[in-house]
Amino acid sequence: MALRSTITRLLTNSQKCAVVTASRAQGTAAAAQKAKVPFNWRDALDLEGQLTEEEIMIRDSFRDYCQEKLMPRIIMANRHEHFHREIVSEMGELGVLGPTIKGYGCAGTSYVAYGLIAREVERVDSGYRSVMSVQSSLVMHPINAYGTEAQKEKYLPRLARGEILGCFGLTEPNHGSDPSSMETKAKYNPSSGTFTISGAKTWITNSPVADIAVVWAKCEDGKVRGFILERGMKGFATPKIEGKFSLRASENLLPNVSGLAGPFGCLNNARYGIAWGALGAAEFCFHAARQYTLDRIQFGVPLARNQLMQKKMADMLTEITIGLQSCLALGRLIDEKKASPEMISMLKRNSCGKALDIARQARDMLGGNGIADEYHIIRHVMNLEAVNTYEEEIKMSNLIHFSI
Repeated sequence: MALRSTITRLLTNSQKCAVVTASRAQGTAAAAQKAKVPFNWRDALDLEGQLTEEEIMIRDSFRDYCQEKLMPRIIMANRHEHFHREIVSEMGELGVLGPTIKGYGCAGTSYVAYGLIAREVERVDSGYRSVMSVQSSLVMHPINAYGTEAQKEKYLPRLARGEILGCFGLTEPNHGSDPSSMETKAKYNPSSGTFTISGAKTWITNSPVADIAVVWAKCEDGKVRGFILERGMKGFATPKIEGKFSLRASENLLPNVSGLAGPFGCLNNARYGIAWGALGAAEFCFHAARQYTLDRIQFGVPLARNQLMQKKMADMLTEITIGLQSCLALGRLIDEKKASPEMISMLKRNSCGKALDIARQARDMLGGNGIADEYHIIRHVMNLEAVNTYEEEIKMSNLIHFSI
């Protein structure tokens, strides 16, 4: 089931099948030209047919884990605002933490595969996806991209196994969408060769249970730099944020980057996963609403016979399908190193906005049952409200794209 063993099997099988594939190519070419893809409402534009064998196997193995291990936990975890720390270790065993990184105990998958992983976990809950994507994109990515070899060797293998958990500190109480005005300072002490960091960060996923933190602070030269802080360092505290109603289940200097390019690069990585993940949540809500209206009999017929319900479901299917095709295209561009930050930001904005609309419509289709957590949809609605805000607030994204 593990992602690493899946990739190993695929590499071996591809060598064995090379001759067979070549011999079949001529015989199947004519048939392939004539074949039509049958319409399937679960995959309206044949996303499946555009994935590699490796990507399908990775997705399917992680889907099994999400449905068998995460889904049974989520209702009570959300009700009691409890995070099961062992989930991080389980994800580490599967190889889905920092999966696009090559080496250091990481799987080295494509970005499309990473998107498929995010989609499957957020089909269960945005909080679980947030834990995974913070570890992968906001902690492991900056260490891999901007850290020293010693830092990579020290932290990445343990983060990949889920042995330690990380968090990312950029947002401050007074500065959300304006990180250039951050008040957290880093002062260099030449006598000891160390930095003293002072300030406060907020809305930090994983922080109450994290073992390390990648924190961004402004140095005396005015440049923003990243630092790796470990739990137990003097003066380092990570209090829990109380009263949340979404995401309830959820050397120290990095020398090779300065300025906001560092944290923005991390956020771009995370936004890509969010674009896929939000659509996973939307898919769950659509499927749940469809099944509910098929099963629910009113006035002697299923609710799904009502044209208003059919119109809502047609809209949901259309937006999800277009969104997934866009995410796939973006993933291929990232794998080819051709994607721009604006592309990622645009799809994060689109996926999150459309997913929230779909979740709200699905909740409405269930009537009074739509607010009961046993049907899961109301939890997705609350989570997606937060997903629309973090790692680039939706209205800020609107302004950015309008200015373009």
